[in-house]
Amino acid sequence: MVPGCRVTIYQRSYIMLMHVTAQTFTHTLTVYLKDSNAYGNTYFARYFEWQGICREKWFFECISRDMLQKEGVFITKHAEQDYLQETFPFQEISCELNVYNVKKCSFWLEFRFSMDGKPVSVGRQQIVFACHDRKIKALPPAVIELIQRYVK
Repeated sequence: MVPGCRVTIYQRSYIMLMHVTAQTFTHTLTVYLKDSNAYGNTYFARYFEWQGICREKWFFECISRDMLQKEGVFITKHAEQDYLQETFPFQEISCELNVYNVKKCSFWLEFRFSMDGKPVSVGRQQIVFACHDRKIKALPPAVIELIQRYVK
């Protein structure tokens, strides 16, 4: 057997799976009164705000401190959020970020929000890279290499 691999038996065939450990970026947020609606739970739009905060911190700390401003811009092409459980002011929310579906000019981010280890919401964003005139262009190879570390 190859070191770092495991063999799984499925319907009489052998499938070799590579053991890959992806890095996960984690950021902790606190829900405040300003984040809640008239019913006292977290306003749905805050999760999109938190996606942005987590994404920007990840870019800054893990990809490029200057956000590649000389080379182009990152554009959010698609964003969505699935709500699983309500949250309330003064709760601590953990946001885990991973990457998937990396392509030449784009990639997807997944945001998993949890409280006390229990999922409360999951969101996704498709990010594309563009010139300053907003024409889509290829991600720099060095950036793709950094992004790949977070593929889950």
